[in-house]
Amino acid sequence: MTDSTIRIDVQLDHDKIPSQIFWQAAGSTADEPQKAKAMLLAFWDGADKTAMRVDLWTKEMMVDEMADFYYQTLMTMADTYQRATRNEVLVNDMKQFARDFYNKFKDQQMKENAVK
Repeated sequence: MTDSTIRIDVQLDHDKIPSQIFWQAAGSTADEPQKAKAMLLAFWDGADKTAMRVDLWTKEMMVDEMADFYYQTLMTMADTYQRATRNEVLVNDMKQFARDFYNKFKDQQMKENAVK
């Protein structure tokens, strides 16, 4: 059996708000830690049947980037659910939700920019 390590370093400002996030994975082609503006990390506790999560983002993360991040994460979650369950109906529903979410965000942005 082989171990693999993922390391996450979060630098906090004086108010304990993330100012920088770096991550590095064993076996990665990257020699140096990679910078990220946001992260979502979830674990499933099978004994308690609960999800535990860590959601962090830096002050550098813009609202449009957050929408892109969530859209891509939702689509990836749907792909993961597909591989795990082969449930095409629910996967298609999840992907449609992600598309609707992103389109609504873009519509809101266009309306806000038109007002300015």
